[in-house]
Amino acid sequence: MKMTERVEKLAEQRQRNEGMGGPERVERQHAKGKLTARERLKLLFDAGTFEELGLLAGHHGNLPEEDEGPPSPADGVITGTGEIDGRPVAAAIYDFTVYGGSIGEVGERKVARLRDIALKNRIPMVWLVDSAGARLDASAGIDPRRIASFADTGYLFREQVVMSGVIPQVAAMVGPGAAGTAYIPGLADFLPMVKGTSSLAIGGPYLVESTVGEKVTEEELGGAKVHNELSGVADAEYPDDATCLAAVREYLGFFPSHCEDKPPRKPTSDPFDRRDEDLLKVVPESPRQAFDMHKVILSLVDDRKFFPMKPRWARNLITGLARIDGYPLGIVANNSMQLGGILDVNAADKAARFINLCDAFNIPLLFLQDVPGFMVGTKVEQQGIIRHGAKMMYATASATVPKFTVVVRKGYGAGYYVMNGRAFEPDLLVAWPGAEIAVMGPEGMVSIAARKVLQAAESPEAAAAMKKELAEGLRPHIRIERTAAMAMVDDVVDPRDTRRLLARALKRTANKRVERPFRRREISPV
Repeated sequence: MKMTERVEKLAEQRQRNEGMGGPERVERQHAKGKLTARERLKLLFDAGTFEELGLLAGHHGNLPEEDEGPPSPADGVITGTGEIDGRPVAAAIYDFTVYGGSIGEVGERKVARLRDIALKNRIPMVWLVDSAGARLDASAGIDPRRIASFADTGYLFREQVVMSGVIPQVAAMVGPGAAGTAYIPGLADFLPMVKGTSSLAIGGPYLVESTVGEKVTEEELGGAKVHNELSGVADAEYPDDATCLAAVREYLGFFPSHCEDKPPRKPTSDPFDRRDEDLLKVVPESPRQAFDMHKVILSLVDDRKFFPMKPRWARNLITGLARIDGYPLGIVANNSMQLGGILDVNAADKAARFINLCDAFNIPLLFLQDVPGFMVGTKVEQQGIIRHGAKMMYATASATVPKFTVVVRKGYGAGYYVMNGRAFEPDLLVAWPGAEIAVMGPEGMVSIAARKVLQAAESPEAAAAMKKELAEGLRPHIRIERTAAMAMVDDVVDPRDTRRLLARALKRTANKRVERPFRRREISPV
């Protein structure tokens, strides 16, 4: 056969494999409201930059003419590298039109190759998961040798752990993911989901029914609502594939390509010393009245743009990414609109995870305090509030990136500590006028210190009035002016100057370096 004939045959095979599972299966994918794997990769990468690896792969390594069952173009997973905003990124995109996007032996060999390339070259790794999980080929019957070969699997998860904190890892759920393809996102740094079409579970509905007798749909078992509002596994929910992939691109824009690099600074026309008059009105006069901390965040950051992480889970704490003067930073803020901003089990876990993520990739942290402390009571004690609170405390203390703290209204008790109080090495610690820092609020102190006096009151109404009077007498002693007079904060500032101060601090700390004692590894609370 002449080379020209060989090249023509090669082109035909490549074109056939690029057609994925064929027109009928592509139409089924579209009918479900989903894009195909190849449509997704075009949205993910800069135009014309994707270079595919393993396009000619097939089920069991068979040639197209040898396949007795359905064709297996690329063995159900597209792998390769491309560019996002001009920076190299590796991606594995599971193709549901081929064996339901399941993980086959050859497909996993391709992804293993890609993981190795991503780690060695220190470039981010993205998975687009639309997969039925591990491949079970019913047409081949039960093959004892294949069953026994399970002992030589699991490398993908160990390798993800090795990559953790070295390169950014994103696993976007753009379809179902069960068993093996559930742990890929479980180990990733960022896990967005698509509403109505994505799901995530250790075992799918059929397995659940056969093992525990529970009849449940994919959506009820592990849909986007479940993981964004109840379990906290997911980081965000998006209405469709295109929006989700745009979010992946935006997320990666905050991060360096690897842990030894600095996050990219993005030019902005928003003046670093812009003053927002609305900041004078955002905090209510009454210390008991809630306010929306999102308004503070949007007033401080470039172009009023904020990228929230887990916005619908543990809503008493806000976490997310933004920029000030072009510098990326992670924001951890109390939200008094939910549970008064008190810290509970889920909020502590949410904060710890986010702080560790930012610290791993050199992203500075901004803490906006309005924290009444940790929740108390039998319910949270049984949930392990001490253990979960210790996670947040451990993460804040361990973080060596630049850390800035603004006490917007109050910092009480251990809540003040874990929100990066003075003892936790803030590179800037300022407060707004009217702020308070204390072991607890005045009402709490009175309830404990004057307990016998209050119990001796003539009536509940009299006790309440006495408690209020005593609390008001204590309040001047925890005023921020007294804290500043003792040089325990760097400054009390006009709220309108906060953005300028943070921009200056970000520039000043760009080369921050912290030395810690040698240790083999941390023993963090779990």
